[in-house]
Amino acid sequence: MAANEEKQQGHRAGIYKQKNKGHKHGKHRTKGEIERENKGRVSVTVLSKKQRREQRKVDRRHKANQLRRNKKDTVLTEKRRLGSKDGPPHLVAVVPLHVQVSASAVTKLLRGKDAGGIVHQERCISGVTESFALLLPRFKQRFIFMNQNAADLHSLLDIAKVADSLVFVLDSTEGWDSFGEYCLSCLFAQGLPSHALVCHALSKITEARFPDARLFSLDNEQEATLLLRHLGSQRQRKLGFRSRRSHLLAQNVTFTPNPEGNTGLGTLCVSGYVRGCPLSVDRLVHITGHGDFQLSQIDAPSDPLPLNISAARVIKPGKDVDMVDGGEEETTRVLMKADPSRRENLQAEAEVDPMDGEQTWPTEAELLEADEARKNKRVMKVPKGTSDYQATWIVDEDEENGDIDEESSDEDDDDDDMMDEAMEGDEEEDLQSQPGSGCVSDEEDGEEEEEVCASERTGADQHYDENMDKAAEEEDLQRYREARANELFPDEVDTPRETPARIRFQRYRGLKSFRASPWDPLENLPPDFSRIFQFQSFERTRRRILTEASAEDEGAMVGWYITVHIIDVPPSVMENVQAGRPLVLVSLLSHEQKMSVMHLLMRRHPSNMEPIKSKEELIFHCGFRRFKASPIFSQHTSADKHKMERFLRPDAPTVVSVYAPITFNPAGALLFKQREDGAQDLVATGSLLSCDPQRIVLKRIVISGHPFKINRRSAVVRYMFFNRDDIMWFKPVELRTKWGRRGHIKEALGTHGHMKCVFDDQLRSQDTVLMNLYKRVYPRWTYDPFVPHPSLWVKREVTVEMHDLDDME
Repeated sequence: MAANEEKQQGHRAGIYKQKNKGHKHGKHRTKGEIERENKGRVSVTVLSKKQRREQRKVDRRHKANQLRRNKKDTVLTEKRRLGSKDGPPHLVAVVPLHVQVSASAVTKLLRGKDAGGIVHQERCISGVTESFALLLPRFKQRFIFMNQNAADLHSLLDIAKVADSLVFVLDSTEGWDSFGEYCLSCLFAQGLPSHALVCHALSKITEARFPDARLFSLDNEQEATLLLRHLGSQRQRKLGFRSRRSHLLAQNVTFTPNPEGNTGLGTLCVSGYVRGCPLSVDRLVHITGHGDFQLSQIDAPSDPLPLNISAARVIKPGKDVDMVDGGEEETTRVLMKADPSRRENLQAEAEVDPMDGEQTWPTEAELLEADEARKNKRVMKVPKGTSDYQATWIVDEDEENGDIDEESSDEDDDDDDMMDEAMEGDEEEDLQSQPGSGCVSDEEDGEEEEEVCASERTGADQHYDENMDKAAEEEDLQRYREARANELFPDEVDTPRETPARIRFQRYRGLKSFRASPWDPLENLPPDFSRIFQFQSFERTRRRILTEASAEDEGAMVGWYITVHIIDVPPSVMENVQAGRPLVLVSLLSHEQKMSVMHLLMRRHPSNMEPIKSKEELIFHCGFRRFKASPIFSQHTSADKHKMERFLRPDAPTVVSVYAPITFNPAGALLFKQREDGAQDLVATGSLLSCDPQRIVLKRIVISGHPFKINRRSAVVRYMFFNRDDIMWFKPVELRTKWGRRGHIKEALGTHGHMKCVFDDQLRSQDTVLMNLYKRVYPRWTYDPFVPHPSLWVKREVTVEMHDLDDME
């Protein structure tokens, strides 16, 4: 009996045993303590998941190896294609970043005999080599080098859009000057391709901008060979806005005027290498700085830079090659022609029907209403001899006031941004009353002070005021004062005393909650919205179009040397080419020629501190496009309503909304401002955000009042309105104070604008009562694809320095 009891085993709890929750003593248990407490017991769900994970471990390893192998094969295939006869020549732009360095000295070493290259198609302007092709039999590669003048900013940005690599030429001591820093800021914001740094002596100042870049000390031709090898073998940085679109840089351009009619247009034949993705003849093309056009056909001439070096005639450096393949002339064949039924059209704006929404015949209710109006016709006093038709055009006094206000509100919304003119007048008086603000302080001592000031003005100071534009100075002063007043008193405006507030602010409305209150995005749209296009889902359409573009394999393949025939091109395009500017051609995706409301996320550039006002005309560089437009600024939030900013904020990212052609992101963006002397200042940098015409941007105005008498939670407020009718009109709108109190208007007191208000807590005497009003705003339709070229910044700086030296002498 005892032996059986000793052999009897105790009960072992199963996995379904109830386990009460332990006391929460606040101590964190480690994994080891948890395992010891569980004593090997594991829940059913955890056990099943663990088993499934162990079963899929080998599968996951195979999947990771397969993805790694596919990526490696893709990179190797791309590298072999770029280095083979199927890929285009490696396009390299040599950019000097300092006024003391020259790109010609670098390209001279690259064309030397020790570098081992064969020079083709050397193009010289005024004795300076502008571009040339270089064949390297030893590396089995071919290059096209372009000496780009950094002073021509538009040409530099256009070349950087299509270049495979950039070679920055630096100074041995300073690295780059102020304009070189300006160019680098633009290139980084637009999208910087693969690059290399060249300096005649080693320098350490490049680590801030290029931490991982290799610096070449290009002093002889052997080091030039190392640079060529580096350019041909370095990893290419892909830029999203150009890798999804086919593009080419013009190598040869001819223009043929149209024989039919006297339109001034013609056919532009552009030859170059296809890059990015295949080029279809049925797609539209965009010439940077000139607009969108259609193609008629694509030809396939002979490649002027054959990779088979033995077949080409070897020449000395500096000579051109006119014959290929043993002296045979070039042959051209038609590759494809456009199909009128499949070719995309140039329709940029939607067709507007002015009779859309109009009724063709009045209803019975409208006829009865017209009879009532005829019976209750108002009698007006008109001059003798006035007919009934003429009398209908005579406006009554009440109607005239309303029409004038409506016209003034339609002309410009910026009138709401103006602060109190009396305040500005006081500021001017304070500035004039300060000592040292002018040469003449009193009328009695005017002559003596004037003589002293004239005697002190010597040297360059004598000619300082000759080139000053007083009107521009006054305009800049006004802009600075408005920006400062908006920063001190955000969105605050004064209630007009001549015009009733209910008429002046009739387009505004109050919102109980800016975040939660509803606002219909299709309410009271302007006429310009009938000219634009919009998507049901921009993001879904973008993914579909980009997927179709990446899978497209029809047309001229990447690396082919082709000639495209562009129809109905103005002769100004050829004039720019003859002036030495590069011509960049890019194929547009579907819908990218149509106008819509584009939103860009921009951040203020630290080099520009000038106030930039909303609806001011600016210059945009977005992807391959360059245009002028008048945008509006708004806050970057995740809500369904966004507050408009009167000025571009320097301390936060801002959304810039503008009427522009549709562009699918990703795409970099640059914002410039045109100066009167022709220069263009970089204002902001950023990227393309979205295309959404229904994005609600609300302009806020704040009307302020002051407490006159305070009795606990109630107070008498004045100076917000100046008549009883305005108080009754804005009575439903909620009030708030600068100290956080909330309230509402209870009743009007008297006829001079005093009103009794009730708040959620006692009001303080130094507090200010505010009322927020909102209205929806839209950008101006001032889109212009033709942007003038900026003046040469470096030359202007040198001219100013020489002028100062003459004054000193």
